[in-house]
Amino acid sequence: MKFTLKEDGKRILVISAAAILMAANNATFVRVGGLYPGGVTGLTILIQRIAAMFFHIDIPYTPVNLLLNAVPVYIGFRFIGKKFTLYSCLVILLTGVFTDLIPDYAITYDTLLISVFGGIVSGVAISLCLIMNATTGGTDFIAIFLSEKKGVDSWNIILLINVVILCAAGLLFGWDKALYSIIFQYTSTQILHVLYQKYQRKTLFIVTNCPAEVCEVIFRVSGHGATILDGKGSYENSSRSIVYSVVSGAESKTVMRAVREADPAAFINAIRTEQLTGRFYIKPAD
Repeated sequence: MKFTLKEDGKRILVISAAAILMAANNATFVRVGGLYPGGVTGLTILIQRIAAMFFHIDIPYTPVNLLLNAVPVYIGFRFIGKKFTLYSCLVILLTGVFTDLIPDYAITYDTLLISVFGGIVSGVAISLCLIMNATTGGTDFIAIFLSEKKGVDSWNIILLINVVILCAAGLLFGWDKALYSIIFQYTSTQILHVLYQKYQRKTLFIVTNCPAEVCEVIFRVSGHGATILDGKGSYENSSRSIVYSVVSGAESKTVMRAVREADPAAFINAIRTEQLTGRFYIKPAD
């Protein structure tokens, strides 16, 4: 593992801020609203409330959360990336410590507002970590593992797993908070889809007179190949080349800018790809 002061310093700063944001969200929205965010965080809170209600024991958030993250962290070290997992462990630890330290503070008592805005804050915090090549732990490790191995956008699968956890909370503590928690988790997932697009795909159709240069730019920027198709323009009846390539959603804007630099006259059509089979390069986590 290689560390650089500039890149890793920025990475530590951003993921630390994300961890504090997540902890503040737990204190202001999750605990005040009595919600269960899903994943390991939701399971940790569920265990805390079970211990408090049935056994009259107050269990700190941090040790339970660290214990539940043991298997996901192993998956991260084994299959995703050591540096990625190390920074994720930092996020998990900081989130736990600050969740225990930050006192509950009610911004609002409206449960619907808590569910929506708490989900937004959660989605932003998770996205910041993922953009910096780290994660908040728990089911995020599993989602990334499935995405890396299967090449699919698996966040909706994790949403279904979280719904199962929330149903257990509903059976134990009442369905109103559990149903509001589903709104919380759905909102968080949608924010994640908007802000983090690594495992989404974009198909690019590029009409150009410089196909070789465009293909070289696509490979240099994203590591993806391209296919050159022969076409004919209907207006001038002239021969044109069409470069076809599929890149990740996170790379698409960078690739399009680079193509524009290589051929300012290029016509680019970007289409969201719903399903993809075959070999597709995904840059591995460090």
